[in-house]
Amino acid sequence: MSLLPVADAQARLLDMAKALPVEQASLTEAAGRWLAADLVALRDQPWADLSAMDGYAIRFDDMPGPWTLTGESAAGALTPPAVAGGSAVRIFTGAPVPAGADTVIVQEDVAADGATIRLTGDGPAARARHIRSRGSDFHAGATILTAGTRINAGQIALAALAGHAAVPVPVRPRIALLSTGSELAPVGEPPRKGMLPASNAPMLAALLRQLPCFVTNLGIIPDDLAATRDAMEAACGFDIIVTTGGASVGDHDLVRPALEAAGGRIDFWKIRMRPGKPLISGTLGDGLFLGLPGNPVSAFVTARLFLVPLVRHLCGCPEPLPRFTPMPLAAALPAVGGRDDFLRARVVDGAVAPLAQQDSAAVLSLARADALIHRPAGSHPAAAGEPVEVLRL
Repeated sequence: MSLLPVADAQARLLDMAKALPVEQASLTEAAGRWLAADLVALRDQPWADLSAMDGYAIRFDDMPGPWTLTGESAAGALTPPAVAGGSAVRIFTGAPVPAGADTVIVQEDVAADGATIRLTGDGPAARARHIRSRGSDFHAGATILTAGTRINAGQIALAALAGHAAVPVPVRPRIALLSTGSELAPVGEPPRKGMLPASNAPMLAALLRQLPCFVTNLGIIPDDLAATRDAMEAACGFDIIVTTGGASVGDHDLVRPALEAAGGRIDFWKIRMRPGKPLISGTLGDGLFLGLPGNPVSAFVTARLFLVPLVRHLCGCPEPLPRFTPMPLAAALPAVGGRDDFLRARVVDGAVAPLAQQDSAAVLSLARADALIHRPAGSHPAAAGEPVEVLRL
């Protein structure tokens, strides 16, 4: 079986994903999710002509005064009295401008004796000064947010002011994590001789915590075909089933035969990349299946390139793939063989420095890395200062 290029594998994986149902998420639950449809304002903002300052509402043509005070306009209060020639209404920030008034004098520019105000400063230079006109932010019926927008705090404020208590978003995908390997011990338990803590599941859960999804760790599965098949069958209700380990060709690599025994289908296997070649993708029940390598670095890199984009895609993100940006190398790199290289690195003074330890089981260098360098298969040697594609972590 020939190795599938990374970009082709990513495209095939996203093409397999079926759109999730849409729900109305309350604004308190909407942050970090992607809109499933355009959002239209249900009201004007401001809802009326409102004062932008504390001061006095007047007719501009009555300048330079004096004016007789005839009432008050405060935010949330009853409709203020209309302004006629030579009169003024005391007004506060956010209060509606009385009928007849077209300008606000700020309170610092007048002297008031309780019944009359007189101009002491320069006063407003033009009509409509210090007034926020009705609908100047947005009008009812206007599209205020487009489908595919990721919702942040400012957009929640916008949706609320536009009259919405909830917004349409895809339901949160449900993800099952299965760790395969008889050598694995639960995290926190002292491993017996020859065993090691199962670090992949908490690592993947941490990666996915930034996304609007539900993650369930279904535990450790020993290297047994029947047990692996049973665990996969039990996970069939999830939107994405992720295994780590057992995806290669050794006698104890049972993910592929167990997936087929559970009724699943393999779409592709083996990617032209290092680390992470033995990646499996397919379907299981109504869900998508991803078999990631067992070495922690390989699992991390393939999760960043495949699992995270898949979840983003299901959540409604219009651009789910990771963004690589050019950055100069801090040190020379040798030529690349027949697979794309993804190297752990650190960004130092605007350049990216590959770390010395690149073994796929070396987790200390993974913890120290804040970037991945991507070098396509067949790349020539690169000197310090040459640009390379970098994914910031």
